[in-house]
Amino acid sequence: MSSMAEWKQKCDSEWKLAAKGVPLPDDVDWKTVYEKKPLERNLLKNPSPYGLNHDTPLPEPELRERPDPDQPPQYEPTGDFSGWNTSTEHLPLDTSGIPPGVVVCYMPNFIWFSMEQQVDLKAEGLWDELLDTFQPVIAIEDWYEESQLHTSIYELHVKLLAADGQTVIKEYTCSPTEDLEVYSHNWKQVSHVFSGYGPGVRYVHFLRKVKNKFMVEFFETKVTGTSVVVKATKSSS
Repeated sequence: MSSMAEWKQKCDSEWKLAAKGVPLPDDVDWKTVYEKKPLERNLLKNPSPYGLNHDTPLPEPELRERPDPDQPPQYEPTGDFSGWNTSTEHLPLDTSGIPPGVVVCYMPNFIWFSMEQQVDLKAEGLWDELLDTFQPVIAIEDWYEESQLHTSIYELHVKLLAADGQTVIKEYTCSPTEDLEVYSHNWKQVSHVFSGYGPGVRYVHFLRKVKNKFMVEFFETKVTGTSVVVKATKSSS
């Protein structure tokens, strides 16, 4: 059976930690660190809940026949959302542009669909001295389906949290605007790198919202390639 010093050496050999100035204290469970391999791997579960890959072009939407009136309408997205906490928010109907007396048969019903995870960095194998002294880069990446569904179809909110799981040390928010005048149906990348965030970070809270639409039939916004990666690279303040 390998000693703790040998497990420490294995970790150092794999990530070249000492050469990068990473603290390697003796009181860390290096066997667990080696087995969990917390550096340079995606710490999020189920990064592609729709079973798609951003390296593959999105299929063009199919022209569908009118939905079967005998079947219940679809309001929720379809996918494997295991590992994610999900919630749905139905937005109020926008009737501001409708002149008085005009009869409207159908109006778009917009729905925010939220997916979130909270990563426990120490449970994933990272250690206090690494997070507090070295403060490695924490890289965030996500890809969403660009479309002409609405001017705002995607939001990202990522927080670095303290040991109580609530106190925010650093955060990043992204809410891009879509160009409805030019047709595009590609994967759009969203990324951010946390650096120089200070001591005390123990959790990463990842929350993404995508907008779906229901009007006679259901139109959804897909996502893929989501990642939270702690890199063996020192932060800069």
